Amino acid sequence: MRETEQEHAWGAGRRACVFLVAGGLALLMAAPVARAERPLLPGVGPGDRRAPVDADAAPWRSVVRVQTNLAGRCTGALVGPRTVVTAGHCLFNARTRRFLPASSLHVLFGYARGDYSQHITVARVVTDPAYDPSAGQPLESADWAVLTLDAPAPATVPPLPVAAAPLAAGAPVMLGGYSQDRAQILMADRDCRVLGTTAGLLVHDCDATRGTSGGPLLVRTAGGTGEGWAVAGVAVAAGNTPAVRNFAVPAARFAASLAKDGIAGQP
Repeated sequence: MRETEQEHAWGAGRRACVFLVAGGLALLMAAPVARAERPLLPGVGPGDRRAPVDADAAPWRSVVRVQTNLAGRCTGALVGPRTVVTAGHCLFNARTRRFLPASSLHVLFGYARGDYSQHITVARVVTDPAYDPSAGQPLESADWAVLTLDAPAPATVPPLPVAAAPLAAGAPVMLGGYSQDRAQILMADRDCRVLGTTAGLLVHDCDATRGTSGGPLLVRTAGGTGEGWAVAGVAVAAGNTPAVRNFAVPAARFAASLAKDGIAGQP
């Protein structure tokens, strides 16, 4: 697990934050973590709002588990019949200092307690050329990846639309994923809001921790095929302080890559 520093408007000076990928890398720097009855997880406040959600119900059935051959795992969202968005750092091999090839990646639909409705391998991976996880200060706003599946998603899983328009502070959102502390079930915070933007990232107060990387930040939408919800961004990092200030790459950052696959963002 790598730890970096993210400057934002609500902190005095610089605040530590951690990537939300599950497994593997050691923390490079330590930051104080508030303690209640037990240590708080990065990105989760003392009033943890996360709760289990049904992986077969809308819109959560469009949230997937992304696994690698190296036993790493993250979260992703289906945004096209064969297209999944996730976080770029989830696919990075720290030993080789390279992104994993598509052949090392797997997408699981309807995952719950070791079972899943379908497993599909990945045919192609696209990451932002501006994103280098091995750099001293990676460009976090470029921390996204688009996965093209080897086969179409299950017919029972509708793709979520993509909301590329900017979100105003105060906009209600939801965030779900396979958190490291509850990795066998899908957990979500369904009562959170956008706080603003910083350094090209959306700042929000959704409770989320390691393993939630790549999970969709969902916003309400009128009509469309997403059953009332659209992907406004993907989760990438969590503030390591008691006040929840977490970060997502906005969908506008990867909308051009999706357009090449015929996936248009909502206005």
